[in-house]
Amino acid sequence: MFKPKVIYFEKDIENYTLGKELMEKYKEVRKVEIENHNNIEEMRKKSNKEFMDMKRNLIIGVRKTHKFVPNHKTSDFLVPYTSSGCTAACMYCYLVCNYNKCAYLRLFVNREKMLEKIIKTSENSEKELTFEIGSNSDLILENTITNNLVWTIENFKDTKKGFLTLPTKFSMVENILDLDHKGKVIIRMSLNPKEIINRVEFGTSRLEERIKAINSLSEAGYKVGILMAPVIMVENWKSLYKELIIELDNKLSKKAKKQVFFEIIFMTYSFVHTKINEEAFPNAIQIYDKEKMQGRGKGKYMYKSDLREEGKQFLLEEMHKYFKDNIIEYVV
Repeated sequence: MFKPKVIYFEKDIENYTLGKELMEKYKEVRKVEIENHNNIEEMRKKSNKEFMDMKRNLIIGVRKTHKFVPNHKTSDFLVPYTSSGCTAACMYCYLVCNYNKCAYLRLFVNREKMLEKIIKTSENSEKELTFEIGSNSDLILENTITNNLVWTIENFKDTKKGFLTLPTKFSMVENILDLDHKGKVIIRMSLNPKEIINRVEFGTSRLEERIKAINSLSEAGYKVGILMAPVIMVENWKSLYKELIIELDNKLSKKAKKQVFFEIIFMTYSFVHTKINEEAFPNAIQIYDKEKMQGRGKGKYMYKSDLREEGKQFLLEEMHKYFKDNIIEYVV
């Protein structure tokens, strides 16, 4: 359970029910009033080596941006929702590209306005829409602090049309299992081989816990997907990912295995990651490999095309051996 060291808060949060609840919940925690959750000067001035210490802070504000971004993968729109950032520290985290070392957890208390826009957009659409509400954070993690995912499901379930989807690396799903979600929520569990989770995805749930959560969610009637992401081509990557696929074949329940779908995403990396990881995690493994990677825009890297194609074919062949009847939505 996350216990913040310091809370930075915008004064306006006290005008919202959730804001009052959080201030009461953490009444014993030291608090610092700020003008804008996007610009906390003392945090921006901290060094990269203080990255993990910064993630012990909690920032609470009011979300001002509500722009829906079209998406063409497993949703129709990426939606700004009740949080951004995370308490965990995956060494490849794409949020670091956007927020640099300030990729700490920020909570937004104006949830009613955000969900109202989703519901109106959904009900005014001629077709069923799916809204990705977890593109900037992990709502399973956030739910342990705010109960926002429970609140969201309960207030979205009677919407005439539409679905919500979110990815997670956490297994704390117990308090959403008994909800009457009416099949409107799709949860996608991000998985990697055990060795990569343990050595790269700091502060997240372990592999076995995530697999158990998939089974529990399936039994509770949720549609569940598996994000094999990001695929990291370390020295023994083929054997690691083959072991992961076999472990899923052995440990997924019959119900989960029958209905689960997959997404496969290869890792992208950046110069920003390199600088933070060198200073914040000096003893961690090196996941950037200049022999295997090439530039992808300013300061970003991806695996070389031929290596990525080799990886794609290998994973598709292995998946076909054990999950030939399951949908693979895409490989990128």
